[in-house]
Order: sequence, then C-alpha cells, then structure tokens
Amino acid sequence: MTTTAPDRTSAEEERTAPAAGGAKDGDPFDEDVLPAPKGASRALLRSLLAPARGRVRLAALVMLLQQAAVQAGPLLVAFAIDRAVPAARRDDYGPLIAVGTAYLVSALAAGLLQYAFVRLSARIGQNVLLDLRGRIFRHAQSLSVDFHERYTSGRLISRATTDVESIRELINDGLQELIGVCLAVVYISATLLYLDWGIGAVAVLSFVPLQLLMRSYRRRAHEVYRERSTAIASVIVKFTETMNGIRPVQAFRRERANEAHFSELNDRHRHANTRALLEMARYVFLSRLVANVVLAAVVLWGAYRVAGDGLELGVLAAGVLYLRRLYDPLDQLAMFLNSYQSAAASLEKIAGLLAQRPGVPEPAEPRALPERRAGLPGREVVFEGVRFAYRTGGEVLPRFDLTLGAGQTVAVVGSTGAGKSTLAKLLARFYDPTEGRVLLDGVPLDALAVPELRRGVVMVTQEAFLFSGTVAENIAIGRPGATREEIEQAAKAIGAHDFITALPDGYDTDVRKRGGRISAGQRQLVAFARALLADPAVLILDEATSSLDIPGEQAVQRAMATVLHGRTAVVIAHRLSTVEIADRVLVMADGRVVEDGSPAELTGGTGRFADLHRAWRDSLA
Repeated sequence: MTTTAPDRTSAEEERTAPAAGGAKDGDPFDEDVLPAPKGASRALLRSLLAPARGRVRLAALVMLLQQAAVQAGPLLVAFAIDRAVPAARRDDYGPLIAVGTAYLVSALAAGLLQYAFVRLSARIGQNVLLDLRGRIFRHAQSLSVDFHERYTSGRLISRATTDVESIRELINDGLQELIGVCLAVVYISATLLYLDWGIGAVAVLSFVPLQLLMRSYRRRAHEVYRERSTAIASVIVKFTETMNGIRPVQAFRRERANEAHFSELNDRHRHANTRALLEMARYVFLSRLVANVVLAAVVLWGAYRVAGDGLELGVLAAGVLYLRRLYDPLDQLAMFLNSYQSAAASLEKIAGLLAQRPGVPEPAEPRALPERRAGLPGREVVFEGVRFAYRTGGEVLPRFDLTLGAGQTVAVVGSTGAGKSTLAKLLARFYDPTEGRVLLDGVPLDALAVPELRRGVVMVTQEAFLFSGTVAENIAIGRPGATREEIEQAAKAIGAHDFITALPDGYDTDVRKRGGRISAGQRQLVAFARALLADPAVLILDEATSSLDIPGEQAVQRAMATVLHGRTAVVIAHRLSTVEIADRVLVMADGRVVEDGSPAELTGGTGRFADLHRAWRDSLA
C-alpha cells in the first residue's frame, strides 16, 4: 500500500516554485523565439553555406551566363527591326539570318544553363538542409534536462520540420528568383542606358519608389511571419501534447475542451496567414501600379520621339520589352519576399535554439575518477554546502551537507515536494547546484567528463522509457557492447527473464513505441536490467518500483538485495516496503533532511518515519 505520494517531477516543482520565491519576469522560455546573439541568423547561414562555397560560386557564374543569354533577346529584336529587316528588304538576308541564329542559340544556352543552375542549387540546398537538421538533433540532445523541461518537444519538432521546410522553400525556389531578378535589373539597366539615356534613366529612377515599397513590405512582413511561425509552433505543440496524453484525455473526457483550444490556436494561425497574404497583396498592387504608370509613360514618350525621328522604332520596342521583363518579375519578387520573411523568422528561431548552451556543460579540463577499491564497486557521495533553486525562482533545497558511504544503500522518503527527486537529479548531474558541489570519491561531478559520469552514475526513473526496438536492444543501451549472454544474465538477476522468454520472439520481441507492447511493470523490469547491465558505481532508483504489482515488487527487491550489495544506491522510496532493503533512511521535508538513521532505528523512534511506518503496517493488517 502506498503511504506517501510520489515526489513532484522537476517540471512540476518549477511551475509551483514562483509561489514560494517569486517568478522572475521575462523568462525567454515563455516565448517561441529564444534569445540569440546579434547576427546569429546570418552567422548560421554562412556556416551552413561554407562547405559548399565552391558550388555556390559556380552556381553564381552559371546564373550570370544564363541571364546574359536571356536578356540578349530584346537587344536582338532591336537590331532586327532597325538593321536586319531593312537589309532584307534590300535582298541582304545575312543580318536577318544572323539575328535568328543568335536568338535560337541564346534561347538554347539559357535553357541549358538554367538546367545546370537548378541541379547545382538543388544539391547545395539538400546538403544545407541535411546539415541543419543534423545540427538541431545533435544540439537538442546535448542540452540539459532543465532546457527540455521548459522548452516543449512540440517546439523542437516545429524547429526541425516547419522551420526547416521554410528554409528549404527559400533555398530551392526563392534564391533563384532573387538572383534572377537582381541580375536582370543590372543587365537591363545597363542595356537601356546603352540604347537610350532617356529610357534608361526613367527605368533607373523607377527603382526608387519600388525600393521604398519593398523596404516597407519587409519591415511589416517580418513581424507577421514571426507571428505566423509562432502560431504554427503552437498548433504543433498542442497536437503533440494531446496525442502523447491521449489516455488521460479520453479518461477525463477532455476531447471537447482540447478541440476548442485547438480551434483557437488554428484561428490564430489563420489570422496570421491572412495578415501575411494581405501584406503581400498590398505590395503587389502598389508595385504593379508604379510599373504600369512608368511603362505607359515610356510608351507614350517613346512614340512621340519615334514620330519626330528622335528615336529608332527598334530601340523603343527593345526598351518596352526590357521594361516588361524588368517589371513582370515583381510578382515573383513578392513571392520571394514572402518566402524570405518566412525563412528569416524560421532561421531566427533555429539560431536561437542553437545558441542555447547546456546548463551542465562539459568541463574544460576533465578529471578522472580514482580506481575503485577491490571488492567495493560503490563510491562515496558527498553533498558539500549544496543549495538549489530553479531558474524561474523558488528555492527547492536550502543549504545542506550530506555524505553517503561507498557501498551504502540509502532510501529517501518524504511527502510530495520534499525535494527527493531534486536531490537524485543533482546526484545524476541533470542539474548543477546553485551553490556548493557534489563529489564522487572526492571528485566534483562538474569536473567529470559526461561519458565517465554516465558510466559511474545511472538513474532509473518512474517513467521507465523504452525505445522502439527489441527487448535485448533496450537492455543493451546500458552497455552497447554487451553480449546476449550478459544481457540475459542482467535480466535474470532482476527477475525479468521469465516474462521476456514468454514474449512471442523472446529477447528479439519489438517493444514498439515507448514499449507499448508490454505492461508498465514489465517496462520497469527492463529498465532495471538496463541499469544493472551498465554496472554503475552509483545507482539511483527514483520511485522505480511504483509501477510494479506486489509479486513483481517482491521479485525486484529479492534481486536488488544481491545486485546492490557493495554498490552505492539511492532509492527514492514510494512504497515503504522498499525501505526494508536499505542500510540507511533519509526523511526529507521542505528540502531538508529531518531524520537520518537505519530503518530499525527510525522505526523504533517517535519521528515522522515511525508514524509513516506504523500507518503502513496498520494498512496491511
């Protein structure tokens, strides 16, 4: 029978902490965009493109030649009207044939160069996206538990999917349009100025209002697309949270409430999309208005000059064609700006994520643990002047000192929120103390390389998380190089062998997502076997028997009595029956150790543990 409620998870303690100590304003985790150094987005983009620097230069050269081939057309038309056609009327067809041949060659060259550019840009884009997804995944794994308890998995999924997809659209489609438009502006402006200073000057001056419109659109659209990206992330977070918690959702009939909240988030997403479309429509309308006014003015002015023999007809025709080519991509440029703003917002969020540093960083100069003494697999643990508070405020563990002897099994009991799980997580170095230090055989935990620390200290939590894969693979996570015989020995020692061999494929049975193919108690036994196979010096069991039934718990306790002999063990006790295997019991209240002694000493006393023990015994009567 359960006599004390399970300790809060650190996430729950964090949420309740402000009531005690006062919340700190401006927590960046309240927003979807994490803080990053100035220029982090541009630095990230440069680092992504750096490996492909040679291909980027080649792609730029190809696009340069492609635009030269494309923009040769109107110039050839002007030559044909003003030179080749009059020559043909004099029976001189050479210039007309030359113009036609040049036009066909330029069209063919433009197509081939376009094909080459698309292939190059596609390869560059895929390599960039592959690198970016890999960086997000690797960096997210390296961040501390503190980060993951505050930044939801839905947001991480949004960074690696929706935001990366926005960048993909920009690289695959938008950049080609941008480079094409920029080169077209340069080529056409230079050509028009060469053909006629007047028409060229009008074309150049028309860029002034267009540039002002573009700057206005970029400024207004940046906030809109940032809002849209946040709205998308909120939808993904809600969807992920609901599907992960589908059992309590259905058990407590939360479907309608969740649907209402999801509809609200969807409406926010729709509103952000609508604002983005309206901003783009406004830009397209105004830019088209400027372009059409300029084009009409050039045609009227040019026609007047042609009538007065002040301008050749071919030059006017080429000028009109060039201006149409100059202004027609305005819609494409709007689509590029659309993609650009979306990608810029996404890149800002990814850069903010990648700028986060682990709360428990690797030491600059790692120290090694001393060799274990013969026959003593455990190590001494010392909490020296330790104090701990979460970043959002609220002290969980006031300053305290504690020594756990090597090879000692220590049970920690207390009511909800007493700080039991926090103490265990400090020992596992999921967090670093706010003050003081935790020592393992005299070596501070923050001076140990993380791989060595994880080999020396292993934690089995109440959750007993299993990965998709076979039972054997899940047990072997504790020691990847273990043989099948060693895996089976660990399972036998913990009492899991019988149920594993009864599965359809024994140790090769796929446990599926989160171990859903086996029961909660069986998942807990597999997690125990995983930890025992790792052979740690310090084993932390954070309410790890809470999912077991009475026979399963008794089997585990029998195995633990043998397996934990000589090994330092910290057992966060959910059931007082677990305490019976301990050499020492710590009773915690309000983050302090209020009782410390052997089970027999505390049971025979008059303190809190004695009261709990009597209540537990009475419940079994």
